[in-house]
Amino acid sequence: MDTNEKSTMPTHFAPAERLSRQQVEEQTRIVESLNGMRDAVDALPHITMVLNQQRQIVFCNDSLLSAIGASEMGDVKGARPGEVLRCINAANNSGGCGTSESCQTCGAINAILNGTEGHKDCRECRITVKREQTLQSMDVRVTATPIQVDEQEFTILTLTDISGEKRRKALERIFFHDIMNTASGLRGLIELVEDVQDIEEAKHLIQTLDSIANTLVEEIAEQRDLIDAENHELKVVLAYVHSKALLVELASHYSGREQYQGRIVHLDESSEDVLFLTSPVLLRRVLKNMLKNALEATGLGEMVSAGCYVKDDYVIYWVKNPTVIPRDVQLQIFQRSFSTKGNGRGLGTYSMKLLTEGYLKGSISFTVNEEGTTFFAAYPFTHPDGEYME
Repeated sequence: MDTNEKSTMPTHFAPAERLSRQQVEEQTRIVESLNGMRDAVDALPHITMVLNQQRQIVFCNDSLLSAIGASEMGDVKGARPGEVLRCINAANNSGGCGTSESCQTCGAINAILNGTEGHKDCRECRITVKREQTLQSMDVRVTATPIQVDEQEFTILTLTDISGEKRRKALERIFFHDIMNTASGLRGLIELVEDVQDIEEAKHLIQTLDSIANTLVEEIAEQRDLIDAENHELKVVLAYVHSKALLVELASHYSGREQYQGRIVHLDESSEDVLFLTSPVLLRRVLKNMLKNALEATGLGEMVSAGCYVKDDYVIYWVKNPTVIPRDVQLQIFQRSFSTKGNGRGLGTYSMKLLTEGYLKGSISFTVNEEGTTFFAAYPFTHPDGEYME
């Protein structure tokens, strides 16, 4: 068949050309002619699509229509999976789903491409979709199965939502590893206190106990708030915050943490200290993750730099580490469940973006050059009198 779109359409990955609407309709009739096809796909509990060689939808089940709020199959014919699911990367390039640079790391498009070449493939995929101006993250298991109908090649694509499974594994790691480590340290210190005779030493240990107990409560609260944020149930309490003072406090806190010994946290002396309205609790969560991620990416003897300034009515925080993030990692950095640190991780940068853009009316970004990686978090500069703090 001749394609309706020319191969000169721009793409950074998969071919961009498509068949015309008429050609797609002809392929739909071919697939529908299979005896029992409609009943079979509608009986499946998962989103199911039949794609042509150009990755366009020619057939789908009711699960897909229900998921996107469409009334009939005609609403999705000729489109590609990421376009109907409203993947944020589908609009990054005029060629549509599969053609942006970010698509190179997408499990779905890679499985589909294998399907179009006649190979069955099953992969996990992280998709960030935009619905009603709200970003939502999905973890799905994608299965692409090639079929042949009337000497034409198609791919049956099924999407199984595994977001709950991924969320459970992440929380298990956090509670069974991170929080257990904190709780174990707490118990060890309590045992020490029981044997201490010196009053001053006992006071010091009690202060340390208090600090660890606060850390434990904070870690639990952070996961609770993340779940509430994903369920759109998070309450935002606003208050005025001193921009630099908060950063100084957090930088001092992490400089003293045992696991980051040998790493230097340097606060930029030119940082501006202004009073602005935000959620202190959520802002603290974001900045903590920015510093933790930077420190975890920094080797012994290396330095993490941080600062804040005001520009265009925004308070902008930045944290820089000397690690140069590879391009394939850059393309996935804010996706839920993605991490270079192993299974069960990946909530740090994701939560930074979710809280900043979903609740604090700000934005998160990063730059990478030969000197390292710098994350930026920008928040509206809403302040009481417009005066800088002395």
